[in-house]
Amino acid sequence: MKKFLLATVALAALSAPAMAADLATKYPVKAVAVVPVFSWTGFYIGANVGYGGDKFTFDEVESYYYGAYPYYANSTSLNSSGFFAGGQIGYNYQFANNVVLGVETDLQWSGIEGKEDYSSVYIYGGYPYTSSYGASVDYFGTIRARIGYAFDRFLPYITGGAAYGKTKVSGSYAGEGFGSFDSSSTNWGWTVGGGVEYAITNNWTFKTEYLYVDLGSTDYTYGSYDGFYTYAGTVDTKFHTLKAGVNYKF
Repeated sequence: MKKFLLATVALAALSAPAMAADLATKYPVKAVAVVPVFSWTGFYIGANVGYGGDKFTFDEVESYYYGAYPYYANSTSLNSSGFFAGGQIGYNYQFANNVVLGVETDLQWSGIEGKEDYSSVYIYGGYPYTSSYGASVDYFGTIRARIGYAFDRFLPYITGGAAYGKTKVSGSYAGEGFGSFDSSSTNWGWTVGGGVEYAITNNWTFKTEYLYVDLGSTDYTYGSYDGFYTYAGTVDTKFHTLKAGVNYKF
């Protein structure tokens, strides 16, 4: 009897691992999926559309006798507005503390412009005087640094750097022997702003961004047909922009 009991205990001990292995085979434990944390690090390329404007400021000096004697100065502003569209490319790097540093360059075709027409009558002589003048930004671009803080897929940031663009100035005058003028220049300036960006997927992001752009000044000159009267001036180009864009992150 004692030998029988010992044999039974030994058999049970030997069969226990096999039963456990059999149960593990029949009822496998499902591994918990680990959700990867999103990272902003990488290159990206995208497109944007927006609206902008502010004022073109004209500062002008009138001279007579072939420019030898300045005797009249004038300053006026034209309201400016218009749509623009373009593209951007850049790179971000996200640190372990969620700070994101990046660099971005963009280029936009621009419809930002301002124009004014007016007419008057000179007291002396009584002849009418009409004029039309305006300015426009044909294109503009920026080269900027960005710094932000990542809340997982949400990234608020500030940005600033260099700006460049082409400003065109034009005008026409009638009634005093004047004709028209047309001048343009590509200028460098600066920009500053901020925005927010959200990662819709691991590759596609959406952003909205505000920028203030200062492109400096553009010079222009014009005069009467006989050369007796001359005008020389500058146009300051400054404007605000608000845009929305999408990026594809590699």
